[in-house]
Amino acid sequence: MHTVVVGTSGTTAEDVIAVARGNARVQLSGEALDALARAREIVDALAAKPEPVYGVSTGFGALASRHISPELRAQLQRNIVRSHAAGMGPRVEREVVRALMFLRLKTVASGHTGVRPSVAQTMVDVLNAGITPVVHEYGSLGCSGDLAPLSHCALALMGEGDAEGPDGVVRPAGELLAEAGIAPVELREKEGLALLNGTDGMLGMLVMALADLDKLYKSADITAALTLEALLGTERVLAPELHAIRPHPGQGASAANMAAVLKGSGLTGHFQEESAPRVQDAYSVRCAPQVAGAGRDTMAHAALVASRELASAVDNPVVLPDGRVESNGNFHGAPVAYVLDFLAIAAADLGSIAERRTDRLLDKNRSHGLPPFLADDAGVDSGLMIAQYTQAALVSEMKRLAVPASADSIPSSAMQEDHVSMGWSAARKLRTAVDNLTRIIAIELYAATRAIELRHGLTPAPASRAAIAAARAAGVEGPGPDRFLAPDLAAADAFVRTGGLVAAVEPVTGPLA
Repeated sequence: MHTVVVGTSGTTAEDVIAVARGNARVQLSGEALDALARAREIVDALAAKPEPVYGVSTGFGALASRHISPELRAQLQRNIVRSHAAGMGPRVEREVVRALMFLRLKTVASGHTGVRPSVAQTMVDVLNAGITPVVHEYGSLGCSGDLAPLSHCALALMGEGDAEGPDGVVRPAGELLAEAGIAPVELREKEGLALLNGTDGMLGMLVMALADLDKLYKSADITAALTLEALLGTERVLAPELHAIRPHPGQGASAANMAAVLKGSGLTGHFQEESAPRVQDAYSVRCAPQVAGAGRDTMAHAALVASRELASAVDNPVVLPDGRVESNGNFHGAPVAYVLDFLAIAAADLGSIAERRTDRLLDKNRSHGLPPFLADDAGVDSGLMIAQYTQAALVSEMKRLAVPASADSIPSSAMQEDHVSMGWSAARKLRTAVDNLTRIIAIELYAATRAIELRHGLTPAPASRAAIAAARAAGVEGPGPDRFLAPDLAAADAFVRTGGLVAAVEPVTGPLA
């Protein structure tokens, strides 16, 4: 297991995923420890002055006008964590909480928060011990940071609230800290606020969604190519010179992926052999690179925003190198919220076009010689009729999930926080959209591989044969009489979700873009 070293200049998407999903160990760099110590000296000096400084010797939000005396400041920091740990609803996934904690550590380590090195080290120790605070679905408006989710994490650092241990059992956080030999933190000036005030939850979910979507867009290019084969379509629309004259990078990449999968196919180019020859394929087939490509370009923009946020120190107030502690609005989640919503829109459209291709495979009037619903004995057998219903239901939900959360705002904190991003909500619905997109692509895969195998006497492309063989080895069954279909679809889902489809094809095609 490798170790992720956290310095002062942010982190990478790869490191977020390594910690969140791979349980990589975390370590603070010497540079980060020095920066933490320097910033803390500034906070301590300001705390000793009679003049009020926001976040150091005042209340918070709408209560910022009250000057807090020194003997109440530790209580103030504890109280903000306890009062803000007000989430409700189902537990958030472990990987999301680990990403949240790691990204808050990233900002703390920047030296702009004024947190003591010992507090940052406790954050490291909790991550390395596999202790995951219980965080709830609801509580963040995506402004002033993901307040409630981060507060539940800070509460666990104090030895309060509940957390999941490395064995997966939820217990009081104080017990888990004691067993791991970790002393609970006793917060001082500025520290409670610094642990709560960031875009870390929505950013962590963005980073993981981008990783998942990269795999899914490659998978969708493969299933689109398989469907084109199964429908005896033409690969000529994938020619690079056609995409060069409309030079959207994602479109060219998707077309190249499809062309690589179809290379050597014996099923393409049969337009003129039918009694009613086609001039061109339907949009859902012919325009697959344009739709998937637009989604890829949306991902590229989202990845750029994520990279900037990963390099950021998001807190309020912040400690500047010249010794000032300044209030700011960098905690506002708008940049992250927008791209989370953009991705949900693109994912919904990709799911929609995949469902239209699947429906075409099942309709005997449009499938160019395939049996109705790809059934073994149509009428006695229903084939994949209801698999397409399931896919359609998933697409319908994805369209609802594509409604932007970031277009909404609801004021809070006695109108002090009167415009919020709803970025956490955008991130939560994107996670559901990504799950649904995986299932939609899996159903197209299931239909397209069955359809190809029903084209007796025609030889699919080598990459297609590799995909079919790997799918069958993974428990995705081929043609035959009706059977209990849910296990087959679950196997197809797992095959796509784990990257099995891409892994099966790339030894033949080379790396897909």
